[in-house]
Amino acid sequence: MQNTYENEMKLEFLSKSSNEAFARITVAAFASQLDPTIEELADIKTAVSEAVTNCIIHAYENREGIIKIVCRIAQNSIFIEIADSGIGIENIEIAKQPLYTSKPNLERSGMGFTIMESFMDEMKVESIVGLGTKVSMRKNIDKKKEEQEEFVS
Repeated sequence: MQNTYENEMKLEFLSKSSNEAFARITVAAFASQLDPTIEELADIKTAVSEAVTNCIIHAYENREGIIKIVCRIAQNSIFIEIADSGIGIENIEIAKQPLYTSKPNLERSGMGFTIMESFMDEMKVESIVGLGTKVSMRKNIDKKKEEQEEFVS
């Protein structure tokens, strides 16, 4: 990822399910500087929700911890990192498989990473067992829409 960013924000909060919406809305508000479409904003919000929910449900296993989000804007892209200091993921490749879940007793679909990958332009998962996990995502905001609107007017 790039080193020169036009803007950056950092957010830390407790791994409570009530904070999932807060995280999603805050990232969406930050992303709005790029003038995304409603669909692009919905993609970002959904991916953030999935990543934060993974931290809440899997990383801290019935105890509270801190979730950290860093967002950066460069050119027409938003870069989002969501990290925890939880239990980590033993095998990322298995965890990324559709329908895989480490908590089958909870009515979860196991589609979190799949959803993040499909809604974002880039998604990477790094994890160390016992130290935590970081999900890095990038979404390009299509600036062609402005040109199309000018052409139509």
